[in-house]
Amino acid sequence: MDIPTSNSTITRTYFQRQLRSLQRDVLRMGALVENSCCLARQALFEQDLAAAKRIKPQDRIIDRFYRQIEQDCISTIALQSPVTKDLRLLSSMMQLVRDLERIGDYTKDFSEIAIKLFAYPPHPIVGEVQLMYDRCQSMLAMSLVALSNLDAQTGREIKLKDDLVDADYKILYNKLADRRNIQEELEPTLLLVLVIRHLERMADRSTNIGQRVAYIVTGKRG
Repeated sequence: MDIPTSNSTITRTYFQRQLRSLQRDVLRMGALVENSCCLARQALFEQDLAAAKRIKPQDRIIDRFYRQIEQDCISTIALQSPVTKDLRLLSSMMQLVRDLERIGDYTKDFSEIAIKLFAYPPHPIVGEVQLMYDRCQSMLAMSLVALSNLDAQTGREIKLKDDLVDADYKILYNKLADRRNIQEELEPTLLLVLVIRHLERMADRSTNIGQRVAYIVTGKRG
């Protein structure tokens, strides 16, 4: 059996530090996205203008994290030529930070929608939309726990919640579509249609993160 040289040991140690640093950056980015999700909830359902205004500058930080992490992953793969689980980790991180970045974009859209909704009284089904939002928010939290712990089982379980969100979307879309003939509710109804569409996509992104975590751990897709 070959005994590692001093240089190979140093190289491996440096590589492991790079991986840990990347993982920390991904989790920091995830924490920012989760915070933006909380702020967007306050803006949409509590008419909190201050919360709405905090999301856009935070989204710029999220975008910077995304670009930096993607570049760091590419550089690490090119310079270190990782194999097996390390390669799965790097390639999956490149994909899941894209999911996080898109969720951040949805929260920015929510803040803009919330500001437009301030001019109207609460919509009759806003409470049901809030329940859908809370379900999606819990999926994001669950995906970040799975990522932090590299927990494949938790990652896979997110899909069960995604099925519930899909059902929420169909029910709420039909209810909102039935109200489009009420002229004074037209704009807020259309805005809420956009909200539930973004929520459905947000749930898909959280599911993607969970499945990517399971792939990192097990090497198996799906």
